[in-house]
Amino acid sequence: MKSVEKTRALVESACMVALATVLSFIIIWYLPLGGTVTLCSMIPICVVGLRYGAKWGLGTSFTYAVLQLFIGIVRDGLLGWGLTPLMLCGSIVLDYLLAYGLLGLVGLFRRLGEWGIYVGVSAVFALRLFCHFVSGFIIFQYLDQFEMLGKTLSGRPVLYSLCYNGMYMVPELVLSLVVLVILLRVPFVRKRIFNLQ
Repeated sequence: MKSVEKTRALVESACMVALATVLSFIIIWYLPLGGTVTLCSMIPICVVGLRYGAKWGLGTSFTYAVLQLFIGIVRDGLLGWGLTPLMLCGSIVLDYLLAYGLLGLVGLFRRLGEWGIYVGVSAVFALRLFCHFVSGFIIFQYLDQFEMLGKTLSGRPVLYSLCYNGMYMVPELVLSLVVLVILLRVPFVRKRIFNLQ
């Protein structure tokens, strides 16, 4: 990659991190114990991976993950949840660094055309859901305040974690895919942003 192209990619990546961060504050649905449906806040991060590949995508998504960690500390009160140091470290790694940091892997699907975009975005959302799911049943299963879904799922941490995390990740995925379908119908966006003919 030439110096000018690297500079352009770096500037675009920074702009997309900023846009994703702003969109993460536009919350459509907020679950009381963490997890939100936002206004497609992960699409800008995915765009970087789709435009420049997995390497740039992972760098951008890791930067976004660190920002989301700081937002989680301030907005969600992560440090005030009463977690042990080991639980806190696990939550930071699974719920932030890996969950958001893996979004850049969408770049692996960039050469597959329009369907590659949909499959790639679905795949990285599934990876993010998996990270939150693992965190939920390993780290949070013993905390009493995480009995939000009632007695039906009490004592079933795997099912509880899947249901709880699916309550915000599935709507986020559906909304993002709908917006992507709409965006890919606009010729300028299709050609200039997603590099499709």
